[in-house]
Amino acid sequence: MTTYRRIAQLRTAADLRAYLDQLGIALPFDDTLESGAGAPLAQPHRVYDVTIGNRFAILPMEGWDGTTDGMPTDLVRRRWTNFGISGAKLIWGCEAVAVRPDGRANPNQLMLNADTLPALSALRDTLVRAHAERFGTAEDLYVGLQLTHSGRFARPLDKKRLDPKILYAHPILNRRFGLPDDYPVLRDDEIDALVEDFVRAAVLAQRAGFQFVDIKHCHGYLGHEFLSAVTREGRYGGSFENRTRFLRAVVTGIRAAAPALRVGVRVSAFDWLPFRKGAGDVGEPEPMPEGGYPFAFGGGRDGVSVDLRETFALMELLRSLDVQLVCVTAGSPYYNPHIQRPALFPPSDGYQPPEDPLVGVARQIDVVAQLKARFPDLTLVGSGYSYLQEWLPHVAQRVVRDGMADFVGLGRMVLSYPDLPADVLAGAELQRKRICRTFSDCTTAPRNGMVSGCYPLDPFYKQRPEAQALVALKQQ
Repeated sequence: MTTYRRIAQLRTAADLRAYLDQLGIALPFDDTLESGAGAPLAQPHRVYDVTIGNRFAILPMEGWDGTTDGMPTDLVRRRWTNFGISGAKLIWGCEAVAVRPDGRANPNQLMLNADTLPALSALRDTLVRAHAERFGTAEDLYVGLQLTHSGRFARPLDKKRLDPKILYAHPILNRRFGLPDDYPVLRDDEIDALVEDFVRAAVLAQRAGFQFVDIKHCHGYLGHEFLSAVTREGRYGGSFENRTRFLRAVVTGIRAAAPALRVGVRVSAFDWLPFRKGAGDVGEPEPMPEGGYPFAFGGGRDGVSVDLRETFALMELLRSLDVQLVCVTAGSPYYNPHIQRPALFPPSDGYQPPEDPLVGVARQIDVVAQLKARFPDLTLVGSGYSYLQEWLPHVAQRVVRDGMADFVGLGRMVLSYPDLPADVLAGAELQRKRICRTFSDCTTAPRNGMVSGCYPLDPFYKQRPEAQALVALKQQ
C-alpha cells in the first residue's frame, strides 16, 4: 500500500512546497496569513443586491439526525448554531433538505413541507441569532437552503435499504446496487410533478426566511443524474438541452412563484467512473464499459480525466438564467469519493485513496479557477479544502487573493472546528486539537445507522454511546 505524508508533518512552508514538488502538483498558498479588515478572506463580496461579509462559506451536509417526519432535533439545532457562530458569512444550504418523502437519503433527513415549515423557520432563526450574538450583526450574513431529491441513492424508509428513483439504467451502478437492467425509471410526467415539488418547496423556503435556495446537482443524486442521462429517451435525456430541462424548469418555476427568491446551484463540475476496492483495498476504476464511458458529466470518455466542455456549457446556461451563485464540487461519495472529498482515512465502506489526497484537493481548486477565469461574473464557491488541515487558511487566502474563487467552502471541518473561520479572521492561532484529520467517522457513523457528528474530536459526540459502538465497528 502506498504511504502518503500526513499534513500535520508538513510543519513549514518549505516542507509543503517540497512535498508538492515531489507530487508534481501546483497548489497555491501563502506562507503567512493576514488578519484584520484588509485581509483577503475578510473582504466583502457583492452578489445580486446583497453584500456578504467575508469569503468563508459553510457547505451543506447531509443530516441523519432529524425526526422521521422531517423535523429538526436538538442535534440539528446544535449543528446549525455552530454554523452561526462559525464566522462564515455565506451559509450555503445549511444541509440537504428533501422536497418530498421519497427523496430522502435517509429516514431522518429534514424535509420541507407545510408541516415542517415553522420548525425550519425557527431553525434558521436559531442560526442567525447565534451569529448576531457572537459578531454583533447578521446584516452581512447570507443564508440559503439546499433542496434535494436523492434519486438513485434515496433511503426514505430504512437507513440500510435503497429505494431508488432513477433516470436511466447505469451499466455499473445498477449492478453495484442490485438493480436489474429493467428497473423502472422515472417517467417524464413524474419528473414534471417533481419540478412542481421543488418550486413548492422553494416558496416555503422563502416564507421560512431563507434568502436563496440551492437546486442540488451534485454527488450522484437526482439533479446530478439528469446531467449524465445521455442514454435516456424523452424530454429529459439525450441532448444537453434535454438533460438540463429539469434545471431550467425548476428555476423558471421558482422565478414565477417567488420572484424575490434567489437561486443557486451546487454542481459536481466533473465526474469519473465508479471506483472499487482493488489490491490492498486501494481504489481502482471499475472495468470500462464497451465503447467508453459517456456518463461522466465534466469528464472524459476514458472515465478518469476532466473534460469541462459541458461544464462550461452549464455555466453559460446558469448565466443566461441569472443564476449567479454556483458552488463547485466533484464526483460522488457513493462511487468515487476520493475525487469528491479527499481524505487519508476512508469510511468503513470505502477504499484506500489511489492518489495522495492533496492531488484531489489541487484538482478541485484548479477546476474552480478555470471556471472563474472563464465566468468572472459568476460567484463561485470552492470545495474540498478540509484535507488541507493547518494549511487550509494559507491556501484559502491565496485562492481568494488571486481571484481563483470567490468563497472557500468548509464542510467536515465545521463539525470538529466550527469557529475556524472566526479564528482565522481574528488572526488567532489555530486550535490544532480541533482540526479535522479526515478520519471519515462522520461518514462511517451514519452509513451504519448512527447520527452524524465528529466522534473523534468533538467532546459532545465523544460522550455519546455511538462513539464506543463506532470504535468497535472500525476494529472489525
